[in-house]
Amino acid sequence: MSDIINEAVTQLSAKIGTFDGSVKFVIEDEGAIMVDSAGVRAGDEEAECTMTADAETFKGILDGDVNPTSAFMTGKLSVDGDMGQAMKLGAELS
Repeated sequence: MSDIINEAVTQLSAKIGTFDGSVKFVIEDEGAIMVDSAGVRAGDEEAECTMTADAETFKGILDGDVNPTSAFMTGKLSVDGDMGQAMKLGAELS
């Protein structure tokens, strides 16, 4: 597993813990992270919503330097599936 995935799991776990729903983050060329009622972990399972970004964009979102809505509007972040789950998770990260 990549260092980026490991660091992201650590940061997301500290910010979210568990989540009522299921979201998958796909970090291009690195791997995927699952966020659901079981917590945050590296994994590539089915989810209600899948968000995809490159490592730089994802790190910026986690660090608070990149606004997720702006990243989505400019095409740096793609969202497939239940947009409501993405918005709910975004509120958890704020």
